[in-house]
Amino acid sequence: MSTDVSESTDATGLETVLVGVGGRDDDRVDTLVDAVRDVAAPSDATVVIAHVFDTDSYRDAVERLLDTEGGEIGPDELAARMSVTREISDRLEADSIDCVPRATTGTSGNGIVSLAEDVDADLVIVGGRQRSPTGKAIFGSTAQEVMLNAPCPVTFVRDRG
Repeated sequence: MSTDVSESTDATGLETVLVGVGGRDDDRVDTLVDAVRDVAAPSDATVVIAHVFDTDSYRDAVERLLDTEGGEIGPDELAARMSVTREISDRLEADSIDCVPRATTGTSGNGIVSLAEDVDADLVIVGGRQRSPTGKAIFGSTAQEVMLNAPCPVTFVRDRG
């Protein structure tokens, strides 16, 4: 059963929508963009694209960029350069939705919750994949962590597949 996000979320009064992304979300861009657009556009909310790196992936990404460019790069700048962040940002900004990349390191769930607190998010959107009938009893660990600990309402967006 699929519910349109705009029907299940009251967009009135939203100022900041945080969408959590990571390295495995390249296949979810369409679904995430549609969900974010449905709630952010009507309220003219700013969208924070929160990219959470584990320690190893952060170090690897920094090393790759510094090898080609030299200099230093901060976490938010690194997040802005990640393909999934760029894709979401480009598509939302084409619809005149303001986007801000943010990043942190750690576990995905804790990182998203921490960034949601930092930016005083009014809504968090996270994506996930379709699960088997048995797996439907629980969400993925990241989504579950965010839903249980976020400082605001959370919308879970399931892959369309």
